[in-house]
Amino acid sequence: MALSPSHLPPPLPSTAAPAPAAADAASDLSVFDQWLPAQFGRTPWLGWRLRLLIGLALAGCIGLFLLTRELADQPAIDATWRADASGQLELVATHEPALQPFVGRALLGVIGGDSQVAVLDGLILQRSSRWIIGDAERARHRELQERLNGALEQRQVRLYFSDGGVAELKIEPRGGLHLGLLYWLLAALALVLYLVALVTVLVRPSPRNALYALMALCQCGNLLFIAGSTAMELSLPPAWVHWELHARMGFDLLTAAAILHAACVHPRKLPFAGPIALVGWVVALVPLVLELHGDLRHAWWWTQATGALLGLGAIGMLSWSYRIERHPFAAVLRRLGTVAAGTWILLTVAIAAASHEPMAQQGIAAVGSMIWVVFLASLLLLVPFIARSQQMLREFSLLAGISTVATSLDLLFVTAFSFGQFTSITLSVFLSLGLYAGVRQWLLNHLRGTGMVTMERLFERLYRMAREVEAHPERAAPSLLSLLRELFEPLEATVAPRASTEARASGDGSTLLVPAPDVSRASGRADQTLVLRFSQRGRRLFTQEDARLADRIVEQLKRAVAFDQAVERGRSEERSRIAQDLHDDIGARLLTLMYQAHSPEEEDYIRHTLQDLKTLTRGLAAHSHRLSHAAGEWKVDAQSRLQLAHIALDWQTHFDRDAELSVVQWSALTRVLRELVSNAIAHAQATQLSVSLRLSDDRLQLVVRDDGRGRNPQAWAHGLGLGGVRKRVKQLGGEVEWREAQPAGIECTVVFPHWSLAAA
Repeated sequence: MALSPSHLPPPLPSTAAPAPAAADAASDLSVFDQWLPAQFGRTPWLGWRLRLLIGLALAGCIGLFLLTRELADQPAIDATWRADASGQLELVATHEPALQPFVGRALLGVIGGDSQVAVLDGLILQRSSRWIIGDAERARHRELQERLNGALEQRQVRLYFSDGGVAELKIEPRGGLHLGLLYWLLAALALVLYLVALVTVLVRPSPRNALYALMALCQCGNLLFIAGSTAMELSLPPAWVHWELHARMGFDLLTAAAILHAACVHPRKLPFAGPIALVGWVVALVPLVLELHGDLRHAWWWTQATGALLGLGAIGMLSWSYRIERHPFAAVLRRLGTVAAGTWILLTVAIAAASHEPMAQQGIAAVGSMIWVVFLASLLLLVPFIARSQQMLREFSLLAGISTVATSLDLLFVTAFSFGQFTSITLSVFLSLGLYAGVRQWLLNHLRGTGMVTMERLFERLYRMAREVEAHPERAAPSLLSLLRELFEPLEATVAPRASTEARASGDGSTLLVPAPDVSRASGRADQTLVLRFSQRGRRLFTQEDARLADRIVEQLKRAVAFDQAVERGRSEERSRIAQDLHDDIGARLLTLMYQAHSPEEEDYIRHTLQDLKTLTRGLAAHSHRLSHAAGEWKVDAQSRLQLAHIALDWQTHFDRDAELSVVQWSALTRVLRELVSNAIAHAQATQLSVSLRLSDDRLQLVVRDDGRGRNPQAWAHGLGLGGVRKRVKQLGGEVEWREAQPAGIECTVVFPHWSLAAA
């Protein structure tokens, strides 16, 4: 439920057409140009921004160093304490020789010097006044801390225990090595979050990114307060005692108000966003101002209720935004925001429910508040990279859910069943891990979605697309867009006339930009860009994995086309070689036989055979044929053969355009027509043969009809001749059918519904 640092471009026009009309395309481009340069290129680092980033980063490191030194200089008693059943402080362990005889005894008070007296109880172990419910208890906690700090400042103290024993100690500074591992981990997390906030707001300064930076900085403050409190045993630094409540209350309320404001303007600006955001800021600032003036009673309840109210309001704004526009970023933030708000409310209820057991309440407040702040800080760290990795988003979502379950169970066991802390944590962890192992695969399958194209289907589509694009390079962009629409199921998809070099996710993961290569060029440079928005109908973000997949698809398409072109060049060279050999060898032999013929009939037969050979070799050597020229050759060839068999020819053609035939198309039609003519000559005993060849609306139809004695074609045994006809027609994506003609003969109909695709 946080704002992404990347700038969201204005929405593209909603369109499902792969290639919009000219007017629509111009309109699309004008909108596309508003944000495309900033999205395709990297934002240039201006000199002042880089210098400011370095300066602020150094300031943050210096500030963390000064905080660490201040904590290290605080006076401390080297001992571990806990609250017993009666609420008194009990010494658990120590390395001080003077205190070792009192392990297991209750501490009554500390006297520093001759006058500073601090009477202590278990409330002193509460690390943060922010999570103490009652105003009176909070005031007493502050008083205990002030008295203890006053006593420890004397550096020479006496500790009084319940058995009447007294231990005298000389107080030394804690030292940096004794701050604890948890302090360094939380401080490092705060520093990383601080740097991410700086980079976000400096790379692209905007009100949205300023809101994100405000949230991140507030959580940095919370992390540092928690880190410092983990390093202390009894006493807190004097400045913290006075300002910790105000600061942490302000951090939480400002974060909640910023979240609501961000949800009103991101991923899209909602109607009445300004007034709604203003109301959120007023609701957050009024309790804070009253608390600073000391006029707010029940401050903890006001803070928790205000945070919950603003969090639920942000979820409502994201739901409203998603209804207006199915932006997947809004859906992702709504899911994460629901987990965050639910955890906040759960923590509030658990602390309030444990009010009758102060010691249990302290444990819940310490552990629960730390888990909450770390979770929110991790979520803020994730948001700038939420569209970088779908795997990272899935795993973080699962981790957040399991952590929430573990925290809920821990709080439930402590408050409802009064389990000990160790028992509660152990049971919570084991139950959470069991739940995680049981439902992880189901959740991953659910997050992936069920509409993704299988690899087998993807390979098949790529193979077909390569055939089509090879024949019609201008269809590369629409064909690739169609495949990507099937792969990602976007709500919007269009083609923009803009050059690009690689695919990338943009607009907080709402948009995928994919270059559409021009396969007619050797370089394959993309002059068009495919723009897809809102993956899986707005339920999923585009990520860098999707961009890499799109790049691989484009690369495989280019390779497939290049491979087919290389294969076709090899076939063309081989056909030319075969044609040359036939012409030079078989042609010369037939010419010799024609001059040595013993009769005019033999000479005519050889002459026709020689003519057929010339037609065949000329067709093999050519790269392509015009349909009109090929039809003329087919007519001459059929007429010469039918004349010898004394069969009349009725030839009819009608073309709505003079299509260009590939060698594959020409060869298949030549052999089909020759086989049908041969059947009429050899078997039909016909007196007339009619041939009709029509091309209309990319539908090619060949009808061959004789008036012979053939009957019942369904009972024919298809040998090499008719089987070859079926095979060649099927290879070109056509259909062939034989049926009886009236009053006599057989009619064969060959149909190619999509003739322009038959070459593939």
